[in-house]
Formats: sequence, C-alpha cells, structure tokens
Amino acid sequence: MDRELLISYSLYYQGEYKQIRKAITERKTVPFSCCENAVTIFDENYPREFFDLRYPPYVLYYKGDLQLLKRKKIAIVGSRNCCDYAKEATERLAKRYSDRVIISGLAKGIDAIAHQNAHMTIGILGCGIDRVYPYENRGLIRKISDRGLILSEYPGNAPPLNYHFPFRNRLIAALADTVYIMQAVERSGTMTTVNEALELGREVRVLPYSLFEECGIGNNRLIYEGATPIERTEIAI
Repeated sequence: MDRELLISYSLYYQGEYKQIRKAITERKTVPFSCCENAVTIFDENYPREFFDLRYPPYVLYYKGDLQLLKRKKIAIVGSRNCCDYAKEATERLAKRYSDRVIISGLAKGIDAIAHQNAHMTIGILGCGIDRVYPYENRGLIRKISDRGLILSEYPGNAPPLNYHFPFRNRLIAALADTVYIMQAVERSGTMTTVNEALELGREVRVLPYSLFEECGIGNNRLIYEGATPIERTEIAI
C-alpha cells in the first residue's frame, strides 16, 4: 500500500472510513487520483495524536497552516443554541488561552464563538473540505482557511451527513490536550466529544452552572460524575 493508492481510495469513496478500510482489505481497484492538499497516515506531517484513536483517519484534507498542529492545543466545544453565560465564558476562555491553538468544529454557537475569539485556531469539518457548511459561517471558514487551519477526512464537496459529525468529534478530542465543555445538552454531539476525550485519556474541564439554570443540566451532571470544573481564573481577562 502506498500513499497514492490510499488517496485514490479516499477520493473514490468520499472519505467514508468503512468503505476505505474494506477497499484496503480487499485490494480493490479504483481510478488513480491525486490531491495536493492531502496528508496520509504514511506521511511525516500526519498528526501523531491520531494514532491514539481506534479509527485514525487514513487521509486528511486541509486548508491553511499545518504548522499549527505542532503547537499546544485545547478544544472548546458546546451547544449550537447556547445561552449568554456560555457565550461570554467561551469568549473569555478563548482569549485567555491566546498562546494555545483553539480547536473546534466550525458549527454554529459555541464552536463559532471559540474560533472567532482565538488567536490561533483549527476547525475540523464533518463534510468535504471544499464545502461551506454551515453557510452562515462562510466568512469564518474563509478567515480560518487564510489564517488558521481547516481539516477534514472528507474530500471535495462531500455532503455533511448526520453520522459524520459524531465521528468527526473523535478528531477534535484526539488533537487536544484538554477539552473544555461550555454547554452540553444530554445526548448531544458535545457528549460524544466528552466520551471520546475520556477514552483517549484527555483532560475534560466543564463550565459549572447555577442549579437554577436548565441550560446547565448537562454540564452539572458531568461535574457530578467527576469532571473537573473550569476555574474562575481560566475565564478572567
């Protein structure tokens, strides 16, 4: 197996992990393809953190500065429909850690706020690297492409299928030393990131809420179950 064949599989099967794995096992024949903005699992600049994963991506597509992968990184994630308290805390946290690369998923809500307030940032997509999704974040996506780094295991305009996003979250958790949870709805994508982080042995820190705030039920439950609360000093500017 060489990197060119691996890229050909990835492009042919639009980054779908199970189909690529099956093609490798069965030594399937597909049309030869190449791609300049691809990093394979065979390459020296492939993120070492992904070798901790049960299912490391075979090929990554990127736009921007791959050197950001070599710096210290934290992830900031949370709900798309977030409360004002979570918004302010996310802004403060991202600015507080200006010496770290902030990783998130380029979704609406907490993800977008984290990216917007980060000095250095990496966005990880659940769709093709060339697809603008969600469309309302098009300006942010363009900015990160120019000044930060965007990664995806899906090439071109591969669609944002529902199961891509929880699977994508393993990459967010793996790249970070610490994962910060700003607002988590129970049984949400944020919770899948928590589970991935714990399985990988990454530190999980959670924003605490008042017991009277319904939007904080998920976060407070995580703290009750043993997650470390975010301290006031971490969101002080």
